[in-house]
Amino acid sequence: MKRKSALPSDRDIKGVILDIDGVLLDSLEIWKDLGRRYLKSRGIEAGEELEEVLETMSMEEGAGWLKKNYLPESTLSDILSGLEELLRDYYFFEVTDMPGAKDLLRALKDKGIRITAATLSPKDLVERALERNGLTGYIERIFTTGELGEGKKSSFIYDTAADFMGLERGEILVAEDSLYALETAAEAGYHTAWIRSGEDHEGGEKTAQICLEDLREALAPAGS
Repeated sequence: MKRKSALPSDRDIKGVILDIDGVLLDSLEIWKDLGRRYLKSRGIEAGEELEEVLETMSMEEGAGWLKKNYLPESTLSDILSGLEELLRDYYFFEVTDMPGAKDLLRALKDKGIRITAATLSPKDLVERALERNGLTGYIERIFTTGELGEGKKSSFIYDTAADFMGLERGEILVAEDSLYALETAAEAGYHTAWIRSGEDHEGGEKTAQICLEDLREALAPAGS
């Protein structure tokens, strides 16, 4: 596993943009299965391509794809409501934080590094989960693709967070578990860290400057 350093130097990195699902919250499984669960609740058997197609989409984009391909008679609002209902109990009462998440956030804040988050998930759900797990006090602001209208195939969400912090791209570290989002941030000129909770191990290692098995490795001395 490639790992160039522990915590970023505050001389080089002045802000971080953290993904939430798979980085701060241990919530990847619900997202991998969400579209199939929802279609099953509507009495529809999904095709084999479903998870791969929905993987890079925000919930709003995914709902539009489900409407187009499986539920043409349903409204986009109804599909979104159904997806959110499946997610609500999970985020409100079940999901836990990733190992090392609170300690890492505390360490970053102690170093004076600005902390924001960028997520595809609905803000009310992740806010409740982060609060329940004691993580909200460290994050200055959460940006969502749903609010901004663009997914992470575009750097817009990272650029919006950068503008909020008043920092240049070269002063910011983006931490992601998804390869496509990691590639977006890297191509836009951000420093990148890959958290190995996603599936594309080789791709993440090739793309990111820092690769971690989980967040606890970021707290260990470099070279350990």
